[in-house]
Amino acid sequence: MTNSACDIDDDFIPISLVANYIFCPRRAWLESVGERVESSQMAQGFYDHRNVDKASPSVVDADSFRAIEVRHRQWGVCGRLDAVQMTKDGLIIREYKATPVKRSMTVTESMRVQLALQSACLEDMGYRVTSTEIFFTTHHRRITVDLKPEDYQKAEQAVKSVRQLVNSDTAPEPLEDDSRCLRCSHVGICLPEERKLKAVTRRNIVVSADCQVTHLATPGAKAFSRGGRMVVYKNGQELASVPLDSIQGIQVHGNTDLSSGLIRELMWRDIPILWCSGSGRLYGWSVPSYGPNGAQRIEQHVASHEGRLGLAREFIIAKVHNQRVLLRRSDKDNIVLPSLKNIEGKLGNANRWQEVLGLEGEAASLYFSQFGCLIKPEKRGEWPWSTRMRRPAPDALNALLDYAYTLLLSDCVRALISCGLDTHAGFLHSSKRNKPALALDLMEEFRAPVADSVVQTVVNNGEVKAEGFVNACGSVRMTDPTRKALIGAYERRMATEIMHPIFKYKASWRRVIEIQARMILGYLDGSQTRYRGIRIR
Repeated sequence: MTNSACDIDDDFIPISLVANYIFCPRRAWLESVGERVESSQMAQGFYDHRNVDKASPSVVDADSFRAIEVRHRQWGVCGRLDAVQMTKDGLIIREYKATPVKRSMTVTESMRVQLALQSACLEDMGYRVTSTEIFFTTHHRRITVDLKPEDYQKAEQAVKSVRQLVNSDTAPEPLEDDSRCLRCSHVGICLPEERKLKAVTRRNIVVSADCQVTHLATPGAKAFSRGGRMVVYKNGQELASVPLDSIQGIQVHGNTDLSSGLIRELMWRDIPILWCSGSGRLYGWSVPSYGPNGAQRIEQHVASHEGRLGLAREFIIAKVHNQRVLLRRSDKDNIVLPSLKNIEGKLGNANRWQEVLGLEGEAASLYFSQFGCLIKPEKRGEWPWSTRMRRPAPDALNALLDYAYTLLLSDCVRALISCGLDTHAGFLHSSKRNKPALALDLMEEFRAPVADSVVQTVVNNGEVKAEGFVNACGSVRMTDPTRKALIGAYERRMATEIMHPIFKYKASWRRVIEIQARMILGYLDGSQTRYRGIRIR
C-alpha cells in the first residue's frame, strides 16, 4: 500500500507508517524522516502490487475496485487500499502481503491494525465494511480477518502515538537483542546493535542488492537510458550496457556526456551522479530535491557552527593511527613510527581545536616524509618520491594520490548523501572555504587504508607504469589507460571485505564508509553518545 493519498496534506498520518510503528517505533521514525530502503522482500511486494498501485482507481469488474484512496478526517490518517469488493451487504477489503518463502501465513498485529485503519477510513467516508482479508501472494491464498472493537481502539491509539513520534526531536532508541531486527529491511540504516560501539554479538542480516558504482571514464563517450539500462556509446559503437537496477552511483570522469533522460531517470531512482575532471578534481554532484533527515540536517548545521571537538579529534586520531599502521606494514623499523604513536597519544588529550590541527599537520609531515617506503625497494628508482604536493602534481605518485583521494571523497559524499547530511557542514575542515567539509572530515580515517593502499598496490604490482603519465607545463597527469587501471584497483579495494575493527563482522570498505557516515548521524540525532573512528590493525 502506498501513501499517495497523504501527499496533499502533511498533517495526515499514512496508514503504512502506523503499521510500521506497530512492528517497531524506530523503523516508523526512520520512514517518517525519509529514509528509503531497497530489499528483496520489499521488491517482491512492489512486484505483487504491480496491478494494484496505479495512478487512479481502476475497475476490475462490475463490483471490484483497486488502488482506492481513503482517509479518516477525525483521526487524521490516510492511505490507499489494495482492493475493495462491493457486495449487497457492504464492502470487503483485501490487502496483499508478500511473505518470505516457507514462512507461515500469519496475520500479524501490524496487519490487523492496518486493516482496522482502512476499515475505519471507509466507514468515516460513509461506507459499510462487512469483511477484511489478507491475500498472501507467496502462497496464493487468502485469510479472512475478523476485526474486534479492541483492534479499532488499538488502531486509533497507534495513530496518536505515531503523531507524537513524528513530532519528536529525537529518535527512539533502537531495539536491543530483538528477533525483529534479524531480517528487518531497515537494519542496515538503523544499526541497532552498532550504536553501542562494541562488538556485535548478534549479527543482523542486511538485505541489499548487489549494486556498484559505475565509472564513465572514456573521453568523448555518451551515456543514455534505454529499456531500463544505461548504454554507453562512442563514435556509433556500444561500449557498455548496464542495468540501472545494479547501479549504486555514477562517477563521470572528464569529457563524458550524460543524456538528460538518463539524468532524470537516475534522479527518480535516487542514484547520485558525481562529476570530476580528467585530472581528478571533484566538480560537483546531483541529488533529488527530497532527502532524508531534514531535522537532523538542521542539528548538524547548529553543531557545525558551535563545533564538536570530540568528532574532529576522533577523525584525526583514526587518521594518524592508520598512517602509522600502513607504514609499519612496509617497514616495521621506520624511524617516524615512535613519533606518530606519540602524536596519536597527544591527540587523545587535546582539548583545543587548534591543537588538534597542529598535531595533524605534524603527523602528516612525518608520514609523507616516509611515503616512499611504501614502494618496493626495486621500484623506487622508477618511482621517485620527494614530498606530498597537491595540484598540480609534480610527479607520478602525487598524481596517483590526487586521483585516489578524489575517488575516496566521492564515496564519502555518496555515503553522507544517503544519510541526508549536508556534505558542506563539517567539524574539522572549515565550511567557510566552500568545500565539502564533512566529506573531507569523514575521508580522513580512510586515506591510508583505502587511497594510499590502492596507490601502493598499483605501483608495487606493476598495474601502472611510470611511462603512463604525461608532463604538461610542470603538471604530471595520467594517461587514459593509467587512470582506468587506478579506478579498477580502487573499485576492487572498495569491494574487499574486512573484519570491522569495532563491530567484528565482515563488511566491504564501501559499506564501512557508509556505516561511519551513519555513526556521525547517530551522534548528531542522539542515538549514540560518541563517535569512534576506524582503526586498522
